[in-house]
Amino acid sequence: QGRMWAYTVGFTVLPHLGGFLGWFTNRKEIPAWYKQLKKPSWCPSPRMFPLAWTVLYTGMGYASYLVWNDLGGCGSKAIVPLGLYGAQLALNWAWPPLFFGARSLKLALIDILCLDCLAIGTACAWYRINRLAALLLVPYLGWLGMATCLTIRIWKDNPEPAAAKRE
Repeated sequence: QGRMWAYTVGFTVLPHLGGFLGWFTNRKEIPAWYKQLKKPSWCPSPRMFPLAWTVLYTGMGYASYLVWNDLGGCGSKAIVPLGLYGAQLALNWAWPPLFFGARSLKLALIDILCLDCLAIGTACAWYRINRLAALLLVPYLGWLGMATCLTIRIWKDNPEPAAAKRE
């Protein structure tokens, strides 16, 4: 029982690690650069993001534990469902460095569009294994939908400077 508790906590905490690292490494860019961008009126307050991601990362982390537990660990049956999860988590963690660190709205947009596909694929794969795990991803998918629309609007409304032309 004690060991299962450790797995539960580990899987639940894992998504927060990359999220925290992304925030920590880009925290100075958020008030400086992000504040200057043109954003739509429906853009959530910057204070909302840490709260939302805490809830979303906790839900997806616990859901990944449920799937891992139902599959009996990281055997051959877990390759696709947990592989999709790991790939979408990597893209999730890559978005802040692309958006805030590199200030590449285009790369951040490409990243989040790929992330959307992998997150939907993860939810579909998980539904066959553990419906609760798939349902725990629904708020995440909703937030990703909003974040994708927001990224598209920011990309459209804030053209990146053209590269210097060679003569």
